[in-house]
Amino acid sequence: MFHQYISFITSIFINQISHITYHKIDEIVKMASQGTENGEFSFPKTPTKGRNGLPKIQTRGGKKEDDQICHDDSVPPVKAQTIDELHSLQKKRSVPNTPIKGETQPAFNAISEEGRQKQQLESISASLASLTRETGPKVVRGDPDRKTETPRAQVTHQHRHVHAPTLSTSDSALKFTHILYNLSPAELYEQAIKYEKGSFITSSGALATLSGAKTGRSPRDKRVVRDETTEDELWWGKGSPNIEMDEHTFLVNRERAVDYLCSLDKVYVNDQFLNWDPVHRIKVRIVSARAYHSLFMHNMCIRPTAEELEEFGTPDFTIYNAGMFPCNRYTHYMTSSTSIDLNLGRREMVILGTQYAGEMKKGLFGVMHYLMPKRQILSLHSGCNMGKDGDVALFFGLSGTGKTTLSTDHNRYLIGDDEHCWSENGVSNIEGGCYAKCIDLSKEKEPDIFNAIKFGTVMENVVFDEHTREVDYSDKSVTENTRAAYPIEYIPNAKIPCVGPHPKNVILLACDAFGVLPPVSKLNLAQTMYHFISGYTALVAGTEDGIKEPQATFSACFGAAFIMLHPTKYAAMLAEKMKKHGATGWLVNTGWSGGSYGSGKRIKLAYTRKMIDAIHSGSLLEAEYTKTEIFGLEIPTAIEGVPSEILDPANTWPDKKAHMDALTKLGGLFKKNFEVFLDYKIWN
Repeated sequence: MFHQYISFITSIFINQISHITYHKIDEIVKMASQGTENGEFSFPKTPTKGRNGLPKIQTRGGKKEDDQICHDDSVPPVKAQTIDELHSLQKKRSVPNTPIKGETQPAFNAISEEGRQKQQLESISASLASLTRETGPKVVRGDPDRKTETPRAQVTHQHRHVHAPTLSTSDSALKFTHILYNLSPAELYEQAIKYEKGSFITSSGALATLSGAKTGRSPRDKRVVRDETTEDELWWGKGSPNIEMDEHTFLVNRERAVDYLCSLDKVYVNDQFLNWDPVHRIKVRIVSARAYHSLFMHNMCIRPTAEELEEFGTPDFTIYNAGMFPCNRYTHYMTSSTSIDLNLGRREMVILGTQYAGEMKKGLFGVMHYLMPKRQILSLHSGCNMGKDGDVALFFGLSGTGKTTLSTDHNRYLIGDDEHCWSENGVSNIEGGCYAKCIDLSKEKEPDIFNAIKFGTVMENVVFDEHTREVDYSDKSVTENTRAAYPIEYIPNAKIPCVGPHPKNVILLACDAFGVLPPVSKLNLAQTMYHFISGYTALVAGTEDGIKEPQATFSACFGAAFIMLHPTKYAAMLAEKMKKHGATGWLVNTGWSGGSYGSGKRIKLAYTRKMIDAIHSGSLLEAEYTKTEIFGLEIPTAIEGVPSEILDPANTWPDKKAHMDALTKLGGLFKKNFEVFLDYKIWN
């Protein structure tokens, strides 16, 4: 019987909770007392290093030595360093050219603003370096359309150019790549409207853009380099979102992306942070070809102050977004023209063949899912808010469960809506913004999101009136996945900085279309881990074509598409932190009662809010409880403002046999889903 199976798993969890050793999942609650190997920020080193630690691409054959660097040309390179110089070689000069005095001499001894700008460009040039050459591209700061001619190879206040001798020359090596560095939203608006077709200012002041052929993520085209380190650390195989690729293929795609970006007249560079906890924040650099992408990441990452930017230095992680350029389908592992490639050893991500900006956001989330557990920090796909007395609640839930609605509470401060870390210091938001769905958005239903759509906000793939520029949020002509990305401070009750103390409550949300889960139930640690790993909700007719009856869907840790390690590792860390800090787990059903979808009724939002309020206030801890069959959930007998008869699903079903059949069916689905996790060893 399924209830015996649950009881067995639960009894093991409860009996072993105080002895934390991390073995098989049936001992998962033995929390880690020893932690990971080290808590330092580190990456595996790659062999055969070239400039700035980048591995050289080597060639073999002929009479060349094995350690020679690949050259682009089979003939001696031209002497010109720029296209203008190349053109000038066509004509003989009648008089000598007067050299610029002091061109090779530094203008100052100590670091100055000019020197800092030069160092900044040197860092960016290194990021854009081809692996076949020892130097990065020539980069100059500023918009090329505002310059009358290519600047000379010198550092000036108008043009800051980093120049170093090259070992080989190609057409791309003759040109400057203009760097548009950490532009303001106003500047990015100008760039998008002038140069990117499909960019418009809406009536609310937001920037409307198009993401091209891809209007959502491409999980089947996302790959992770599998090397000696990630072989043992990451989750591979059945159920895993991690599709493997080798190091060589990654470097091929990286070269393709870098060559494309360096061929452009200008690229956008954002230097920003992840994680509001200053002790554990990560420096990220995003190199992109579109103003839309730059503004999106400006909103979604944490924006550095001028002082922080001066001290930014070398990034911890770099994204090369060449999404306007496809990958080569003949490249090994490629199955389409799209490829999103993550190399944790090189600290780099490459995007080819998709302009959907959400790939950058979720790609970095995956990076945090890898890096943070190394520091004994739990990364979470959750909403988070805080009461006026400092009580923090985490909200987990898949699409349609009400995570955004319930975590957005005018009586509480919003720490974040999607991605968080739980460290020894408490909780912190990973991001600096929100990425909200816009389909059917209204001021009445979601006033905070509606009012956040103003100047500075990026709107993806929305439809608007060609004359008034008013957005029609119900129009799905482009896609149903319309989105808005805006800084978190656009939400009136956002807590800035986005950090809080240790959570008091962990709320797991499920929209149960089978109608058998209680509206609210209290969980012990073992049950919290079980339902956290399961990540259950249900699809109903109308949400996807072909669905005639409720279909259970499971997403491990309520975000299986983004996690890097095995789900049990995150679950063990969650239970450890909950036990240490006294947090309580809750399962809240926002779905159906009195019958399954089609015969029962959706639980009223007003009732769900009363239950959440009782959780926040602590009054629900004082309630009397009874236990359900099959899942063994503890349900309260009374909650103020909620009809008592709906608290136990068995009371609301007129057909008791049909209720038990539905409950047993759902229990069987849980059991089948969980089997893949039973024999997994977390770590030794």
